[in-house]
Amino acid sequence: MQHQFSHILRVYRDRRLLNVFLFGIASGFPWVMIGSAMTAWLKEDGLSRSAIGFFGSIFIAYSINFLWSPLLDRIKLPYLGLRRGWIFTTQIGIVVSCCILATMDISNSLYMIAIVSFGIALLSATQDIAIDAYRIDVIHPNEKDKMAGAASMATAGWWTGYGGLGAIPFFIADSPDWQWSEIYYVLAAIMAVLMLNALLVKEPITQREKTQEKAEAEYEEWLQEKGQVDSKWSAVNSWLLVTVVEPFRDFFTRNGTRFALAIIMFIFLFKMGEAFLGRMSIVFYKEIGFSNADIGAISKMLNWWVTIVFAVIGGMVNIRYGIYRGLLTGGIAMAASNLMFAWMAAVGPDKALFAATVFVDGFTAAWSSVALVAFISLLCNQAFSASQYALMASLGVLGRTSLASASGVLVDWMDGNWQAFFVLTALMVIPSLLFLYAIRDRIHALEARNNATL
Repeated sequence: MQHQFSHILRVYRDRRLLNVFLFGIASGFPWVMIGSAMTAWLKEDGLSRSAIGFFGSIFIAYSINFLWSPLLDRIKLPYLGLRRGWIFTTQIGIVVSCCILATMDISNSLYMIAIVSFGIALLSATQDIAIDAYRIDVIHPNEKDKMAGAASMATAGWWTGYGGLGAIPFFIADSPDWQWSEIYYVLAAIMAVLMLNALLVKEPITQREKTQEKAEAEYEEWLQEKGQVDSKWSAVNSWLLVTVVEPFRDFFTRNGTRFALAIIMFIFLFKMGEAFLGRMSIVFYKEIGFSNADIGAISKMLNWWVTIVFAVIGGMVNIRYGIYRGLLTGGIAMAASNLMFAWMAAVGPDKALFAATVFVDGFTAAWSSVALVAFISLLCNQAFSASQYALMASLGVLGRTSLASASGVLVDWMDGNWQAFFVLTALMVIPSLLFLYAIRDRIHALEARNNATL
């Protein structure tokens, strides 16, 4: 037991995990700009639940980012390297877009606010591709335990950006001297500080280029065999095939079509209930009587600390007991935590119950997220880490954005029956757990194979 504990401590002392944590903060913070802060701004300006829910459709950018993710595996910007160059460039765009939002007001510029917010979503989704690929690239394929540790630090970082830093606009908003639009200057300044990490870390070293060059040569030979004799065009076409086709062909070939499809369905469904709940949580808190300061202190600050602690603990559990048990435990706990919100809907604005609910929700969200990130990372080939991680992660976001954007309509259809709504979100996790159980043996085999290379 002592040996196991000392091994876990060695995992978390790795400096690379600190860099992953800092990038996680930068990844989570844009969700404040277009998520919780935007929702509160829209709510206070009188938009309906349905309108706020549909405004969340801008998050579709996160579910389709796999469409352009292959470019981030192949196109190196002229500064900072492949991963850092893309991260830094997208962060500049987010800061500029945030400053533009600060000059607008909802009553006259709602349409333009939606467009700029969608721009932030696109930039942030692209930043996520590069950050996730950096995390996979910087950890060697045979370092399964550090992969789990990196997943926990990425999750803790994301929630630090979304929850910890996300509390700031809510504290400021209760001051009569601040308008919601002006708060976006503060958010832009925070994002500018987060950009420093991309300048300070080292670019990961991988065998990506050799693997891609080998694949290009094979495709070029195949094209010439098919009658495309012109070497110039066969070289161009082979580059395109390696960029667009090879990442996905590699994923399905290595895992088999049946297992790959089961993985995709599990990821798509796993956090569906959490997404429906999360999209309406700020609206729910405000409707039952909590102030911006209450939301900032409890929903953001408390949730932040709970998530950090349990993200690290969740990483330890994955290291000790494996990813399958982490996913199963996280899924069950995630469903149970949604029932706490139903209890809160019945009781009303009780701060003690609010804190207890946020505590349980933070624990389950962290635990399940760490297991999911570690699982997806385990499935990726470093040569195509941006493409493959984006493909799988975006499928999870697709369920959480395309369908969860109708969460406001669902609450309205239920005549504002929040209790029934939260019970329904708890049941949404069941289909994903059935898929998880069906592929449990393959997950165990995948972990064992990686352990054998240590």
